[in-house]
Amino acid sequence: MSGHLALHGIMNLCPLRSATKTRVCRKGVVIYLAEKLKIIPIGGLNEIGKNMTVLEYGKDMIVIDCGIAFPEEDMYGVDLVIPDVTYLVKNAKKLRGFFITHGHEDHIGSVPYVLQAVNAPIHGTRLTNGLIELKLEEHKLKDKVKLITHKPGDVVQAGCFGVEFIHVNHSIADAVAFAIKTPVGNIVMTGDFKIDPTDSEGMMDLTRLGELGKEGVLALLCDSTNVERQGFTTSEMSVADNLDRQFKNCDQRIIITTFASNLHRIQSVLQTAHRYGRKVAVTGRSMENMLKVASELDYIKIPANTLIDLAQIKSLPKNKVVVVSTGSQGENMSALYRMAFSNHKQIDIQPGDRIIISASAIPGNEKAVSRIINELYRKGADVVHDKSEGLHASGHACQEELKIIHALTKPKYFIPVHGEQRHLQKHAQLAKMMGMSPKRILVADIGNVIECTSKTCKLTENTVTAGSVFVDGTGVGDVGAVVLRDRRHLAQDGMIVVCVNLSADDGELVTGPDIITRGFVHVKENEDLIEAMRMICLEALFTCQNKGITDWATIKAAMKGDLSNFLYKNTRRNPMILPVIMEV
Repeated sequence: MSGHLALHGIMNLCPLRSATKTRVCRKGVVIYLAEKLKIIPIGGLNEIGKNMTVLEYGKDMIVIDCGIAFPEEDMYGVDLVIPDVTYLVKNAKKLRGFFITHGHEDHIGSVPYVLQAVNAPIHGTRLTNGLIELKLEEHKLKDKVKLITHKPGDVVQAGCFGVEFIHVNHSIADAVAFAIKTPVGNIVMTGDFKIDPTDSEGMMDLTRLGELGKEGVLALLCDSTNVERQGFTTSEMSVADNLDRQFKNCDQRIIITTFASNLHRIQSVLQTAHRYGRKVAVTGRSMENMLKVASELDYIKIPANTLIDLAQIKSLPKNKVVVVSTGSQGENMSALYRMAFSNHKQIDIQPGDRIIISASAIPGNEKAVSRIINELYRKGADVVHDKSEGLHASGHACQEELKIIHALTKPKYFIPVHGEQRHLQKHAQLAKMMGMSPKRILVADIGNVIECTSKTCKLTENTVTAGSVFVDGTGVGDVGAVVLRDRRHLAQDGMIVVCVNLSADDGELVTGPDIITRGFVHVKENEDLIEAMRMICLEALFTCQNKGITDWATIKAAMKGDLSNFLYKNTRRNPMILPVIMEV
């Protein structure tokens, strides 16, 4: 058989032919060059939340997770932060599907926004898809998106990728990791996880991870959120015991706040309340939605005659009531926030109320949580929030659990994911401690392109568009860097509007300049400053007119420049200045 025919014969047997490139040598022999697997983090690195990772090989591409991040304090007016999916839109023809590890907002929150830009089937477990379906209904996308439900152990073929669902423990039910068979080797993506032998769903499938380790794992992408904590994560079972202690001998109303997605915790609250003869009411939209979906899908069992409408609690004695609320992260619109600041329509915090915060603050939310706690104390409530009370168990693996995953999977290469830079670097150090060569550890950033062959993985100099898109109300992406900069400017130094009326006949001044301020100074207490500002603007106007300048843009620029210089010199402030000229 000639070399040409031999090569063709071999490639005809190769399942990867559709994902190869060809070139013709001078002797006419066709050589097929294998593609490289690209791993591209679109979000979730050097940040908390917004998790999204692209795997691409030849003409096939899949996306793992599609989450949001919550706005930082200086993102004024922004409701949500979603990933920039420009790269997905450009490669929409390659996209074979979205694969979702679990139903937390930082993994599913962007789905209704992203799918308006690029549509593909969504693969998830039953609870995960139930929560996604709720979001799609709210955005009127339910009939436009294909949701496919799987269970642990299922393998989905998406182009050249074989995606296996693996059961893991987390702070939400139905969480999975993915083992992804690619043309160059196995990729394991843990998603968010911990190892909990007492989990009601059963312990994480460590056996399967060990089997994959024996088969060979090219690269491990592992959760880094809790890598700074030593030891093992607390079991959810111990939290249930500590909750019981808070209920025992308490003769006051109990209000509990936790993550709405933590069904194990909510189940514990329901069972404990039932045991002590208390009725449970729920407040907060996300909590109500979660309870609805979870009960419909039978992920939570509500004891008979325990759940009541919120309006009924006023007719019951305090020692017979439990309220489960949103607001564990200090969110401004949450039910607990509204209670603390007396804005809740049905619940007023009363002296003696026992408020149990059964959650830890996500990094960046500490101040918001502290503000609520202080306000609750001010109202005379008994607030239980200290970690020493054991009322929260993290859903993320600590160091010893992470070591177990590394030991089982034995990856050739390691890519830490899900965390800020300190988390990624700490996880890299842990991998070195496990004996991995620093050359095989890749600490990446969003937008980086990691290229893998069957023997190598390397961080390339190539990048793709990645970053943040802001959601404000119904607007997606219309609040960009410039708008956000203006909002920060307004928040820091306020705004001044200078109104001038000029004659339509000869351009002479008719009335003004009138000075309107917002967030700069109190006008009645600074009349001299306001008058000085008027004179500065008037002088700038007359100077332009004396020079024969009639262009409004030039006149506005002159007034703005002179007034800005004057204010900074006299007040050391730099307010936004908006000159307005009208013809009369």
